[in-house]
Amino acid sequence: MSHSELARQLFDAFQAGDANAARKVCSADMIGRQNGGQKMDLDTILHFAVAVKNAAPDFRYEDIVCSETETGFVEEHRVRANFGTHGELDLQVCIVADVREGKIAAIREYFDPTGAAALSKALGRS
Repeated sequence: MSHSELARQLFDAFQAGDANAARKVCSADMIGRQNGGQKMDLDTILHFAVAVKNAAPDFRYEDIVCSETETGFVEEHRVRANFGTHGELDLQVCIVADVREGKIAAIREYFDPTGAAALSKALGRS
């Protein structure tokens, strides 16, 4: 499977809130970071993805541009969701991912945190 196909399967799974589908394309020891912050293990990332989908059933990715690299992929996308009384999410995100042995081994996500205010409120983090 190509690196861009892995990216599609991962983000399609996140968009669907399907942790099992996401787990299939990730290494068991995958690590993620948001804006250079603390490391998150795969279970933490999947829990977060499912919580977001539960808080906003219309959670989706738009304007997707994915480029394969020798060691993984870089994807830029717009994250959109409506959190009802907590507002709307419209966030430009860049993901840099490493792929090892056919699985996503690391993801580094970059975005302007001020744009994620509605998400923080919806998840009770503000």
